[in-house]
Amino acid sequence: MNITVRVRRRPSIADPAGSAVSKALRDLGYDQIASVRIDRTIRMTIDETDPEAAKLKVREMCERLLANPVMEDFEIEIEE
Repeated sequence: MNITVRVRRRPSIADPAGSAVSKALRDLGYDQIASVRIDRTIRMTIDETDPEAAKLKVREMCERLLANPVMEDFEIEIEE
């Protein structure tokens, strides 16, 4: 089963990488850039036939390793 996890910093948390890219783009002349946020996309394939069991397992992975529960939110998409 193919799974995509999107990890995003919470809006109230600063994004230093996004700020650096935003500044660099403006320095290159792209003055219309208001802000940049850099998120992560994680794609994985797991051996599981039950979508609910897969989602529970991936949620556990996110809570334990893939996302920082203090600073980030995540979204799980399962391709059946």
